[in-house]
Amino acid sequence: MYEPKPEHRFTFGLWTVGNVGRDPFGEPVRSPMSPLDIVHMLAEAGAYGVNFHDNDLIPIDATGAERDKIVADFKKALADTGLVVPMATTNLFSDPVFRDGAFTSNDPKVRAYALQKTMQAMDLGAELGAQVYVFWGGREGTETDAGKSPLDAGKWFREALNFLCEYNLDQGYNFKFALEAKPNEPRSDIYLPTTGAMLGFIATLDHPHMVGVNPEVAHEHMAGLNFMHAVAQAWDAGKLFHIDLNDQKFGRYDQDFRFGAESIKQAFYLVKFLEEVGYEGSRHFDAHAYRTADLNDVKEFARGCMRTYLILKEKAQQFRADHEIQALLAEIKADDGSMNPYFGSYSKDKAQALKAHSFDRVTLGQRGQPYEKLDQLLIELLLGVR
Repeated sequence: MYEPKPEHRFTFGLWTVGNVGRDPFGEPVRSPMSPLDIVHMLAEAGAYGVNFHDNDLIPIDATGAERDKIVADFKKALADTGLVVPMATTNLFSDPVFRDGAFTSNDPKVRAYALQKTMQAMDLGAELGAQVYVFWGGREGTETDAGKSPLDAGKWFREALNFLCEYNLDQGYNFKFALEAKPNEPRSDIYLPTTGAMLGFIATLDHPHMVGVNPEVAHEHMAGLNFMHAVAQAWDAGKLFHIDLNDQKFGRYDQDFRFGAESIKQAFYLVKFLEEVGYEGSRHFDAHAYRTADLNDVKEFARGCMRTYLILKEKAQQFRADHEIQALLAEIKADDGSMNPYFGSYSKDKAQALKAHSFDRVTLGQRGQPYEKLDQLLIELLLGVR
């Protein structure tokens, strides 16, 4: 029942299952896997697709001939396994040149190089069939505001995205751009730190219809926020172009745990939301196996991400079919229709009628809601006793 299928659209990045277990306090614990090995591992685990940063696939200093050979071999691996590339992105954070940012660097030569690198990476993504292009500004921020104006940084970031939108149009790539927010790490403060901030920024661009968001569970949880609410806001705005699934303890460093490994209720609400609204994009797992994992356990990590999503999808179906839960929801949302004349579009007559209406404020304030009972029923459902 919980085996992944192509229609589930589960994807992983080369950098996720390919993570070697390095952290700021420890050296790698796993041998690197080639992109070709990663493709075959993901196919064995049941994934639908694989995503990448440009330098996950092609070393930053590769020659043109080396690039062409790598791409040809990667295409063959995709063809052999049936995996696809739904999303691509650019690494604008690892190389020392981006130590002060990419699009928001104080150095105009770095900003120009970041544009060049991104255009080349867009060419690569288009060649491999990607339809979504993600921007995560890992170095777009500061440790001290003494050295950089946030107004200048916002202006430079806007100019870069406007430029790349025009390049997208000029080349006929038809990418949908998705901006990924994160509050901090690796910079002390990263500009546009939340999904809501990204949505506000998008409205200032020259081609806002082309640009949406790629919210990530861990990044919103780092800021102590409700991820499902951020996803709902993005969906309501028509801007949920991609999504990164993982897990995270609230308020910690970026942990990128296996999906559902830590916050199972939050994961349930998210899956329930995505399935109920009919989200058709990739379910991308931007997560890493524990540092304790060997390569066999890395494969179990990938399978676990997908399996948990499918289990929670089934739990969401049970929630909708549970008569007691649905009866409580009907009670909570009870509406006798008496207020209908006051809702909807404004009219002068409607406003005057509403101002004249007499409400029993005391009685309204005495009405409780059975949220404790409802939440307990949800817990019992998730624990498998309903």
